[in-house]
Amino acid sequence: MANPKWKTPRSKTRSRRAANWKLSPVTVVECAHCHQPKRAHFVCANCGYHGGRLAVEPVDENPGASR
Repeated sequence: MANPKWKTPRSKTRSRRAANWKLSPVTVVECAHCHQPKRAHFVCANCGYHGGRLAVEPVDENPGASR
């Protein structure tokens, strides 16, 4: 079998490995209920709906503001 004549530099090895780990952008779709952008296959953070039904109660970000 053939043997390498020189040691492969650490930068070349790491550069080659890094090319296979590119991240893809998050898929964003429009909520069917409130028409706000949301992540696909996740509950809408704005209205709490998923799949045409209320999955979770929406959290009020500022609960003391209604006084």
